[in-house]
Amino acid sequence: MGLKALLKNRWFRIISNKYVLILLLFGVWMLFLDSNSWLVHQELNEDINELKDNKAFYRAEITHDTTIINGLNDSSALERYAREEYFMKKEDEEIYIIEYDSTPKNKP
Repeated sequence: MGLKALLKNRWFRIISNKYVLILLLFGVWMLFLDSNSWLVHQELNEDINELKDNKAFYRAEITHDTTIINGLNDSSALERYAREEYFMKKEDEEIYIIEYDSTPKNKP
């Protein structure tokens, strides 16, 4: 198959048309090389999805913290929370914190 046969080929004539070439170059430019390319949009969409997940997580944390705060309106519940979380005590009492060793001991 010679050069003349290639030039007469139907597909070669379609692809070598100047309008098709310009359209292909424009498509490649817009998909990969432009500052607003498809690749950039994919990265931005991933960022948006990650931010939506973060938003859902923080909303759940806000509702959880709100229920805890509403539960602390009672003074006895507030005192219990302070004792458990921050190891606070009354002036005339002593607190002993017992920590258990979580590593298993080797028996000889």
